[in-house]
Amino acid sequence: MVGLPADIEGYREYVAARLDPLRRTAYLLCEDWHTADDLVSTALVKLLRHWRRVSAMDNPDAYVRRTLLRTWLDERRRPWRREAAWAEVPDRAVRAATEATADRVTILALLADLPPRRRAVLVLRYFCDLSVEETAHELGCSVGTVKSQSARAIEALRGRLVTARTKPREAEEHG
Repeated sequence: MVGLPADIEGYREYVAARLDPLRRTAYLLCEDWHTADDLVSTALVKLLRHWRRVSAMDNPDAYVRRTLLRTWLDERRRPWRREAAWAEVPDRAVRAATEATADRVTILALLADLPPRRRAVLVLRYFCDLSVEETAHELGCSVGTVKSQSARAIEALRGRLVTARTKPREAEEHG
């Protein structure tokens, strides 16, 4: 094939080893598995184009994470992503029986309500386990911005989580 890098096997091995974590990261960013797959596909095509250069880097994972993040932010800016047309209002997902799963669903929903930048900071810091400095580098901002965005995002999540947990109890007491 024309245009493929010389080390195509290295690329395949790299992608095979990291595909699932990339999909999970993309899902945490966009909260939709189909969109997550699209984001990962786009990021991997970009990686393939630059594989020769990226494979020589000390940390190719950082390049792929940044590419994935920028791809997601670019998609968020597209006008058709701001609109949702529904013939009928969709039913809500049934809550899971276990508390841990219910908490996870609640946290994912609360994470989805955060602005994209704060959400990206939390995903990079706590899911991808990047340092404050690495997160700042990935997002192209200062360390102080990462710290303030993290603090504000966590504060917002805590407040919303408390509210989300008290609503079902109030309904039980009044019902």
